[in-house]
Amino acid sequence: MAVSLSAGVRNNLATLQSTAAQSSQIQNRLATGKKVNSAIDSPVNFFTAASLNDRASQLTGLLDGISNGIQTIQAASKGIDGITKLVQSLQSTIKQAQADAAQNRPTKAGGALATAAEVTATSKSLKDIALDKKIGGADAVADAATATSAGDIGIDTTTNNTAAIFLKSGSTTYTASFSATTTTVRDLVNEINKSGVATAFVDEKGQLNIKGTGSEEVQFGFGVGTDATTSQAAAAGAGNSNAKINFLATDNVAGTGIQGQSITSATRSNLIDQYNDLRTKIDDLAKDTGFNGINLLGGDRLSVVFNEKTGKNQTKLDVQGTQLNSDNLGIVKAGNTQLAGSVNFQNDSDLEAATKSLTGALTSLKSLSSTFGASLSVVQTRQDFTKDMANVLTSGADNLVNADLNQEAASLLALQTRQQLSQQALALANQADQGVLRLLG
Repeated sequence: MAVSLSAGVRNNLATLQSTAAQSSQIQNRLATGKKVNSAIDSPVNFFTAASLNDRASQLTGLLDGISNGIQTIQAASKGIDGITKLVQSLQSTIKQAQADAAQNRPTKAGGALATAAEVTATSKSLKDIALDKKIGGADAVADAATATSAGDIGIDTTTNNTAAIFLKSGSTTYTASFSATTTTVRDLVNEINKSGVATAFVDEKGQLNIKGTGSEEVQFGFGVGTDATTSQAAAAGAGNSNAKINFLATDNVAGTGIQGQSITSATRSNLIDQYNDLRTKIDDLAKDTGFNGINLLGGDRLSVVFNEKTGKNQTKLDVQGTQLNSDNLGIVKAGNTQLAGSVNFQNDSDLEAATKSLTGALTSLKSLSSTFGASLSVVQTRQDFTKDMANVLTSGADNLVNADLNQEAASLLALQTRQQLSQQALALANQADQGVLRLLG
């Protein structure tokens, strides 16, 4: 049987039901923290927020790839730093070899220019007798030194009154002429020392010694003639007078290099293994600089994606690596001999060329480091931007669907107060109906 309610009770009951419904809705917002929990609440806000959150999620997913890209570039940068130190060590090795230059000069001694008999006759040392002797005299016979005469080495200067020297080391040639009638062995030594190609001295045995100023093979010739032209031609050609100064045989200058090969320096030889080992370590280090399967120093290519789009709309950075090794840096192997594609540690010119190559290698490494540094700066900037963009998108979505908890709490408190008042009003309405019972009584 249906129960009929009075108008007052019905109105108060409706108010209580509405208050309860509102209270339940606010409690749900407080529990979830959102004012829009489904498309029913607000279709526009719900789907817009979902789209923003979806893009934020995609950008956040890209951060892992960006982070890996940063680490890959940094690994390559660290590799370059290590290789730079190894190249600097190679420079130190070259400097050590160059510091031992004095022990690596081609040197040759001729025969004695003085005899023991001359020492007895003059009471001078073999060295002083040899230095004081004249180059030539009135005949082609060598005159021994006496107490009153310095003697000569036996060049007839009556016609050939001009002497000359010829020196050649590598591509450097030196020729000089001087008087043969008044010149002594001491003057000859001084002329050779002016050349810059070699130095000369007479030792205690009375022997003329010639020593190259560089490590290159040295050619030497001494000749006489009627003038500067003929004497220089004799010194540089087959008609030289080397035998007259007891310096090897005649006809020994042209194209042969009478000084012979450079002396092998033990110190430089010991540095060869050190140099080649450091060179190998450069190759090994370059191979070990990969990260997550990509090695920019091994010629690999790195692609870092910056947005969630595909095709032409995709934004990314491609970092092309380089095949970095000792050969590509121009650092060749070292050895004790002159071979193509190697540095001869016994040769000053080769060591100088190696120094220039190492300087060039350092320049290349600096350039490569700068290139990777620029790429790293771009990727780090995009990483920060992506993080900030994801936060902006998330905040925008939250603004559309999140509830103001302070406002909702205040509203709930107001509804609870209204509910209590509605309950009191309902009780009063019921009391009005109970008045009928008092009349019947």
